[in-house]
Amino acid sequence: MNIKLKDGSILELADGTNALDAAKQISEGLARAALACEINGELRSLPTALHDGDTLNILTWADEDGRWTLRHTASHILAHAVKNLYPETKFAIGPAIDTGFYYDFDRPTPFTPDDLSKIEAEMKHIVKSGLRLERFELPRAEALEFMKDEPYKVELISDLPEDAVISFYRQGDFVDLCAGPHLPSTSGVKAFKLTSCTGAYWRGDSSRKMLQRIYGTAFTKKDEMEAYLAAVEEAKKRDHNKIGRELEYFTTVDVIGQGLPILLPKGARVIQLLQRFVEDEEQRRGYLLTKTPLMAKRDLYKISGHWDHYREGMFIMGDPDDETKECFALRPMTCPFQYQVFLNRMRSYRDLPMRLGETSTLFRNEDSGEMHGLIRVRQFTISEGHLMCTPEQLEAEFRGCVELAKYFMDALGFSDDITYRFSRWDPNNTAKYEGTPEQWEQAENEMQRILDDLGIPYTEARDEAAFYGPKLDIQMKNVHGKEDTLITVQIDMLLAKKFGMEYVAQDGTKKHPYIIHRTSLGCYERTLALLIEKYAGALPLWMAPEQVRLLPITDRARDYAEGVMKQLQAQGIRCELDARNEKIGYKIREAQMEKVPYMLVLGDKEVEEGMLAVRDRAEGKTETMSAADFAAKLAHEVATFAR
Repeated sequence: MNIKLKDGSILELADGTNALDAAKQISEGLARAALACEINGELRSLPTALHDGDTLNILTWADEDGRWTLRHTASHILAHAVKNLYPETKFAIGPAIDTGFYYDFDRPTPFTPDDLSKIEAEMKHIVKSGLRLERFELPRAEALEFMKDEPYKVELISDLPEDAVISFYRQGDFVDLCAGPHLPSTSGVKAFKLTSCTGAYWRGDSSRKMLQRIYGTAFTKKDEMEAYLAAVEEAKKRDHNKIGRELEYFTTVDVIGQGLPILLPKGARVIQLLQRFVEDEEQRRGYLLTKTPLMAKRDLYKISGHWDHYREGMFIMGDPDDETKECFALRPMTCPFQYQVFLNRMRSYRDLPMRLGETSTLFRNEDSGEMHGLIRVRQFTISEGHLMCTPEQLEAEFRGCVELAKYFMDALGFSDDITYRFSRWDPNNTAKYEGTPEQWEQAENEMQRILDDLGIPYTEARDEAAFYGPKLDIQMKNVHGKEDTLITVQIDMLLAKKFGMEYVAQDGTKKHPYIIHRTSLGCYERTLALLIEKYAGALPLWMAPEQVRLLPITDRARDYAEGVMKQLQAQGIRCELDARNEKIGYKIREAQMEKVPYMLVLGDKEVEEGMLAVRDRAEGKTETMSAADFAAKLAHEVATFAR
């Protein structure tokens, strides 16, 4: 039989040959590195038989699906080890993830660190045994009977479509419900490590049972795994949830609630600086400032569609189903509020484009399992804006939104850390979206054309669009590799009609404007979290909540320090005086630990000469200069940092 390879060449094989044998015929090195394969574009296990005319692509660790297959196999080895050691445990799901794998278990007794050590040792024994992973299928009734003692598996089988193929994988005496694929043998998992155990709701639903989730990672080489684990430890040191609290940027309080952080003075100052920066820049670019209510009656959200598509994510005051009484909801978005500015009077094409911007406080009822420091919260502040424009103005306005976002990313130092995602609708999930397929095709084609014209390198994601239109999402990962949306720019061709938004066109007819929904910096709390992580708390001078700390050595120097501080403050420099009766070395170390960019160490010599001993946070070196020269140095550093 003839098999077509990825490079277009033809490989002649004997009938009945599987993908692993094909890899061996290509080269022994490829066979040793092979983890999975694609047959006619479908991800499959290497023992899968080939047929004449198939196309074959052998996947290795260099391929995402190859890594996924190895780590998925590692999750089965984890479950097998737990079954051997703790047979009373019930099993939920165990997928591969970007950084490794996990498995969710239902067990009355929590897993301890000692348990993880025992599980890891048992996993090593299973790997060493080199058990084959064999796939088999069962009819639905037989599959339910086969898994009758595993309630979570029974639920998963029951939820599968009637025509679904119900497949299992066996390794030794362990069998798991699984679509696959997997490695041919457990011996292929060369290096692995269990990293943590945490709680996780079954199917991510806070109303369901809390399970125990064991995380791990797996690699083909031990040195690569050790390098990864070292990077994870470094990430923990940068985790904003840790150093943001240590440096007193924010805190949380149980009696206030999860996802409702308290910004301490440092954190509040940084967000104030960012907010002023954004609002001033938007004003320079022709935005009109608005300020709208934090809540509205459900009637408004019914017009916009949020009541139908976003109600579960809203905080509602009153009975949402009792139409005889007023019901209010805190706003999850600002768009239906800002539309009222456009609707305040009849508009002409001469009023367009209308660019509206607002620093908006929003509320979203996120699941408790999704909460994480400042990155995912239930109340947050966002640089939200909406642009009403004619069809002819759409591309230029969209370009302006992207350029504004890039400008802010440059200013924050994020430019090398972001990626772009074109989020589209899913025509197979129409209940989630407003509008017709024709309207979506028009909106998506228009956005794709604009993105291609702008030369933006983007990936595409189905079923990630807003319910009213496609969007460009600017993505960024936190130190743990979890990706979130930082900024979004959306094209909306639907809501203007729903709200009756019209303008008088040049030909005298009334038309609905196109709407661009956009953020320019995104969520301020999330941005602060990512800034803390990127700079390990040592924020750039222009956004540092405290730019200078004055450290007098003697009582005489204290009066001098107070004068210098007033002089610097008059020039807009944020500085504080540490006049405590402590040794100067202790005060310097404390300022460095708190990531203050500059320290002014002032003793009798500096007083006599009228100079400053300036100590740099980064290099720890000290140089002498006048107050005027120091102020000029700071002004230059602020002006030249990526802005």
